[in-house]
Amino acid sequence: MRDIGVRRVDYGFFVRPAEETGTGRARVEPAFGYLIEHPDAGVLLVDTGMGAHPEVDAWYRPVRVPLGKALAEADGDVGRVKVVVNCHLHFDHCGGNAELAGRPVFAQRAELALARAAESHTLPELVDHPGARIEEIDGEAEVFPGVRIVPTPGHTAGHQSVVVRRRDGVVVVAGQSHDNATLFTSDVLGRHAGVGEQPAWLGLLMALDPKQVVFAHDNAVWTPGSSHVSLP
Repeated sequence: MRDIGVRRVDYGFFVRPAEETGTGRARVEPAFGYLIEHPDAGVLLVDTGMGAHPEVDAWYRPVRVPLGKALAEADGDVGRVKVVVNCHLHFDHCGGNAELAGRPVFAQRAELALARAAESHTLPELVDHPGARIEEIDGEAEVFPGVRIVPTPGHTAGHQSVVVRRRDGVVVVAGQSHDNATLFTSDVLGRHAGVGEQPAWLGLLMALDPKQVVFAHDNAVWTPGSSHVSLP
């Protein structure tokens, strides 16, 4: 029997302006989604790419890979996607949702409330587009056997990650729980050392003993620390 597959989908990149990086310098970041292919239940897609809007384009200067092309390059197909999970509803994570109209989209109640507020943090037309089929959840939810949504609030109040229990270990698709693997590492080590403040959900994720944690805006993959490493 085949294991559950997890493959990265490359939607292009954008420029995060200096005002948002905390470093005083602009930073180029990738925009990734993840295909989760269950041998029995079908294909789940985490995040759908970057949406377009004149103000967004002027601020972030995105270079997009269209949904169909991005999926094809990851050996996927739009027609095979059965379920969508957006880690949150910013433009760079739900931009292709409308191309998957009719497919259930799982989102946290808190995230939908933010997206639909008068002072929205996203582009509303990317969320409640024609044919949108939103499955509103409040907490954890098992979407496929061995594939579970876990709330990981912080970047937004309704941010969520996807935990995949493979035979060879747990993979966490952490979206933008952290901007990159280095920040995730810092929080994990800080938790062990009792230094700083880490999100309450971090203990839950680490209790799953993840083999890998992957992110929406970083090529790097977090793996647990080990003393059994071959060094040159």
